[in-house]
Amino acid sequence: MDVSHLLDALNPAQREAVCAPSGHYLVLAGAGSGKTRVLTHRIGWLTEVEGISPWGVLAVTFTNKAAAEMRHRIEGLLHRDARGLTVGTFHGIAHRLLRQHWKEARLPETFQILDADDQQRLVKKTIQALGIDEARFPPRQGTWFINHHKDEGKRPDTIDPGYNPTTRTWIDVYSAYEDACRRSGLVDFAELLLRVHETLLTNDALLRHYRERFQHLLVDEFQDTNTIQYAFVRLLAGEHASVFVVGDDDQAIYGWRGAKVENVQRFLRDFPGAGTLRLEQNYRSTGRILAAANAVIANNPSRLGKTLFTEAGEGESIDLYAAFNAEDESRFVIERIRQWIKDGGSPNDCAILYRSNAQSRLFEEQLLVHDIRYRVYGGQRFFDRAEVKDALAYLRLIAFRHDDAAFERAVNQPPRGIGERTLDALRRRARATDVSMWSAAIAEVAAGSLAGRTKNALQAFMTLIDTLAQETVELTLAERFGEAIERSGLKAFHENDSKGMGEARVENLEELTNAASRFVLTSEDEAAGLTELTAFLSMAALEAGEAEGEAWESCVQLMTLHSAKGLEFPLVFLVGLEDGLFPSQKSLDEPGRLEEERRLAYVGITRARRKLVLCYAESRRLHGMETWNRPSRFISELPNQVLMEVRPRAQISRPASFGRSAEDFLASRGLGPRGGGAEDAPPFKLGARVNSGKFGEGVILGYEGSGTHLVVMVNFAEVGVKRLVVAYAGLSAA
Repeated sequence: MDVSHLLDALNPAQREAVCAPSGHYLVLAGAGSGKTRVLTHRIGWLTEVEGISPWGVLAVTFTNKAAAEMRHRIEGLLHRDARGLTVGTFHGIAHRLLRQHWKEARLPETFQILDADDQQRLVKKTIQALGIDEARFPPRQGTWFINHHKDEGKRPDTIDPGYNPTTRTWIDVYSAYEDACRRSGLVDFAELLLRVHETLLTNDALLRHYRERFQHLLVDEFQDTNTIQYAFVRLLAGEHASVFVVGDDDQAIYGWRGAKVENVQRFLRDFPGAGTLRLEQNYRSTGRILAAANAVIANNPSRLGKTLFTEAGEGESIDLYAAFNAEDESRFVIERIRQWIKDGGSPNDCAILYRSNAQSRLFEEQLLVHDIRYRVYGGQRFFDRAEVKDALAYLRLIAFRHDDAAFERAVNQPPRGIGERTLDALRRRARATDVSMWSAAIAEVAAGSLAGRTKNALQAFMTLIDTLAQETVELTLAERFGEAIERSGLKAFHENDSKGMGEARVENLEELTNAASRFVLTSEDEAAGLTELTAFLSMAALEAGEAEGEAWESCVQLMTLHSAKGLEFPLVFLVGLEDGLFPSQKSLDEPGRLEEERRLAYVGITRARRKLVLCYAESRRLHGMETWNRPSRFISELPNQVLMEVRPRAQISRPASFGRSAEDFLASRGLGPRGGGAEDAPPFKLGARVNSGKFGEGVILGYEGSGTHLVVMVNFAEVGVKRLVVAYAGLSAA
């Protein structure tokens, strides 16, 4: 058999992983080392060389986009449809299993998935129904409590509140929330995997079936698994399946949302005889960038260890810019981007990475000033938009009348005169009789307790849903969406919107219909017993809120370091490198948090392909206060030989207790300012207070230019920030 197509494109370490004999393997795949290639070629090797049926392979990753890419690559490698192969996210695979085994899982056949936004709304309603003070028990915190414990595999009755009355209250909320989900046939994201895990645990025949079927389990991004995901893999593997996990403990940056980096090391203990393979050749970045990444991450003591290398050459030095303040930092970065574009580069090549979303504002201002298009990555996704969710609520009710979240969203949108008092009455009846709000509405209308107009409006809404369900059942999916959007009144409502957003909202509704027209029911959907409508609704719910961006325009990309994972850019600016900002103050104050911040720095550094620019500011306004900051400790962990300090600087006037200045810091590393002298120094230090005969008292924010063209930015108490030519400003010390 000719297997050259499986091996020719692989380096020796990749080939060793792909061709490894059956067994358990932990593949430590460094940034840019070709882990997706290894996973897809491993599946190809198993099916083409080892003779394993695609039916016996389960491949799991973390995003729908990654799953689709993996399936596409496998089909390209095998030159045929990968029918029978199970590839998907943890949540997607769990959803399919629940659809196939809804009886064993004690769910209604037409159960609906509750997305994050609707889950939050349901938690809020639950808190209100229990008469709990929302100020003391915020719904957002309740949602976190529920999801956290589900990710840990815990139901309300297995949580020990100890002597903590707050925990006791949250357990009551969790329990009441579960009752509400049960009445409505709703399943949230965290419930998908927990319910599958419980179903397999309590059904020996079902567990035996899937253990016999899936002989090879492959898991991508293993360092991001949480407790229940890891337990699911262990349960499904049993004693006989081969488990092949690919991950990078150096890129474990999601501990704050439940990921357990310790699962990487647990794997070696829990799967006897597991081998460790390392992918260390990087195909993305230059040698100096990798030297910086290796040096920083080496300071984490508990890692398994690997060293990235490249055959692409050393590349340019990493630039280090010490800004006067945040404004100066943003001006410098955007000026470098302007030069990049002027030299023939694309705006899309450039990424600005920061620790906190709030840092984007100054960069956005500068990009607007210079008329450079940009995109803040991680904005609201299509299926998260209000008008899209409103339309989907109608379709969810058509599919399943007892979906309370959809009922509450659709019943008075567009407004029909069905107010909060009526909905409260329906909620009380639903809870008292343990039925859905749809059933409660039928009973309430029959009881004649509603006012005439309200009763008629409620009856008309329910008739509309029943009619849409009956009259559109033979139509295509896109036609069903179009009918629902038109006959519900949603389209007309937004067309008549006078607030300026109506046109965009109508366009989004039309795009929803277009999305339905492009939707194709897969063989896996059919096997799970899904119709076109239920499959589309499930896809929309699973994709809502997923941390993946939509198609990029040709523009500069701004994003948090967490959002940047998995991406790469020719030119990367890593900004705000100051202790207290990055690493964050919380990580400096709490034991064990600094290691994850350092992994975040490693991720940021390894996003750069050709050029990396690091920036920090001596002065920055944080939480409404001017702060004087030490350069990030991560800078001090970089090798001197890869850095070049790029600008002469003036020192800020700062409190004596601050410690060494940035000048001292750079000098200690042999990176002092190049050029310049005392005669070039501005007349006032940054942060100094000055008087102007015209504008009154102010504070020096920064300087631009030099000599007779030196311009100073002053924040005056009375008139705000002014830009003044120093030679003519007439400023004096305050």
